[in-house]
Amino acid sequence: MSPESLAAAALITAGTYLVFGLTGFGSTVLALPLLVFLMPLKFAVPMLLLLDFTAGVLLISRVRRGVRLDELGWLFPFMLVGIALGLTLLIRLPEAPLLAALGLLLIVYATYGVTRRGGPPRLSRGWGAPAGLAAGVLGALFGTGGVLTALYIGARLGDKGELRATAAAAVLLNTSIRLVLFGAAGLLTQDGLLSSALLLLPSVLVGLFLGSRLHAAVPAGLVVRVVYVVVAIAGASLLVRVFVLQ
Repeated sequence: MSPESLAAAALITAGTYLVFGLTGFGSTVLALPLLVFLMPLKFAVPMLLLLDFTAGVLLISRVRRGVRLDELGWLFPFMLVGIALGLTLLIRLPEAPLLAALGLLLIVYATYGVTRRGGPPRLSRGWGAPAGLAAGVLGALFGTGGVLTALYIGARLGDKGELRATAAAAVLLNTSIRLVLFGAAGLLTQDGLLSSALLLLPSVLVGLFLGSRLHAAVPAGLVVRVVYVVVAIAGASLLVRVFVLQ
């Protein structure tokens, strides 16, 4: 990357991993639609995978006592199948339809978040099957599976600490599986991928530190509302890029 692109990517990752430190999810759903203006989608997804894995390990080391292993154990097999399917699509499909799908997904997600009233609905554990499958597919395609797992876990757990810890653990589980499969598919050996991830790691650490420090002081609801607005703008910008600027 050029120095200008690297500086822009560092600002993006610092801000988005601040959100991850606050909520336990949301880093990639914010970072990816901005980073694809600086680099190809099939480069950005595995690069963010390396950063997500590092951030997930660091966050879990601090909040591991709040992780609900029973919820993760139910999600795991469905997530594994979804990741395998999503990886196949990522390798075989061209970039333009993937970006358009991501843009639409972000707008739908943001609209749901902004218009929803009251607390999350209570879901039975059976909903973990479609949630885990969809999270696996979206995680492999766009690195955004944490959004769905967080929505599902939020509808299962009422404790703020357990929600943050379990959502972060689900992201780490998703990224760990993808790390193995992406490595086997050769997506982690692209020229400049590892060096780019290493150069951006300091900004990730700064964002994660600030987000973790702000977790107790900033109302989670306010943060999530701001995230929804940014996500909607990012989704619209991707559709403009695919259908207007090409």
